[in-house]
Amino acid sequence: MKDTQTKKLALLVGCNYANTPNELHGCINDVLAMRQVLISRFGFDPNRINLLTDAPDSLVMPTGANIKDALDHMVDQAEPGDVLYFHYSGHGTRVPSIKPPHTFHRLDEAIVPCDFNLITDLDFRNIVNRVPKGATFTILSDSCHSGGLIDKEKEQIGPSSLQNSSFTPTSIPTITKSKTIPFESILLHLSSLTHINTPDLATHFLELFGDTASLRFRFPSHEIDSIPSLHEDNGILLSGCQANETSADMNPNGGKGKAYGAFSNAIEIVLKENQGDLSNKEVVLRARNVLKIQGFVQHPCLYCGDDHANSVFLK
Repeated sequence: MKDTQTKKLALLVGCNYANTPNELHGCINDVLAMRQVLISRFGFDPNRINLLTDAPDSLVMPTGANIKDALDHMVDQAEPGDVLYFHYSGHGTRVPSIKPPHTFHRLDEAIVPCDFNLITDLDFRNIVNRVPKGATFTILSDSCHSGGLIDKEKEQIGPSSLQNSSFTPTSIPTITKSKTIPFESILLHLSSLTHINTPDLATHFLELFGDTASLRFRFPSHEIDSIPSLHEDNGILLSGCQANETSADMNPNGGKGKAYGAFSNAIEIVLKENQGDLSNKEVVLRARNVLKIQGFVQHPCLYCGDDHANSVFLK
């Protein structure tokens, strides 16, 4: 007999990139804190929360292939009515989308796993398309350039829907670092591994990662454009910033305090100060206000269908 109780499933990924030029400090703390919030506030079963971090003692590292495997496994388990949640804290980037005749067409958003095997907006679109009707899949990405991380998802709160008021940030008494790696740096890193002299990102990704590379690098451009955006899908993206902005990694008191991601921390503050149900739209607007008061120049965004903008966060 089928269990009719809805499931709540989560994948939490934190990448600190320790002992590299791209080192961050608060990302693992972010997902550990969110794990407790999911259990105590939203009733997630600890056994249904998958935690992937690049801490030195981690048995499974958050590589691109491992993150996508975990996402696929979560979606494969999903049934109508289930709640799926993916929280990512780490670096983000934007890569040029090449179209004939080999000119830059646009910049595509991506997250940067610990092995640099990028997971792009097209991969997230493909994953969201597989979520069963009636289930919800919420992505919270505390990374740079995270606005638009689900390809073709409708903007509810973002650069074209809200005018940013002029605001001069106050001085923040902490050490901050942007959670971004420019694609030029990614290309340089990959080239050092493949020893192939070409500026074509796809060549390097396919050489290093094969069929675990992003769809952006494996599919011909005409096939990429043919991947649909379902008219009423169940993807909900809460991004730490707009696509053209960076998100902050905080290292308070000269590194003596507990490090954290500014957006993840703002979400925790919003949830702590508001014990009742909050809609996805309310969560993002209140997080924007927290970051503004704290003096950050980053604007969280919400991308989802119209119905989900006012639906309750993680319910």
